[in-house]
Amino acid sequence: MAVKIRLARMGAKKKPFYRLVAADSESPRDGRFLEILGHYDPMKDPAEVTIHSDKVNRWLEKGVQITEAAKSLLVKEGLLKTPPAAG
Repeated sequence: MAVKIRLARMGAKKKPFYRLVAADSESPRDGRFLEILGHYDPMKDPAEVTIHSDKVNRWLEKGVQITEAAKSLLVKEGLLKTPPAAG
């Protein structure tokens, strides 16, 4: 079972907000997840981001994969360092 940290879409039509979750890579985008790690609300100005760093660090120690969208949120919040540029 491969686990990924990714965003799950919640909210009403045209009013989305997202949960940052740890989920099995085979489960659907908005389907089952293992744990909620935070949330992201892009509709507020400025966008509201809440991340439970202790939970994220525990999953990172286990070696989970991170999607691009989730990685950009973690980098902006300072929980993840940007990888060096290739080239």
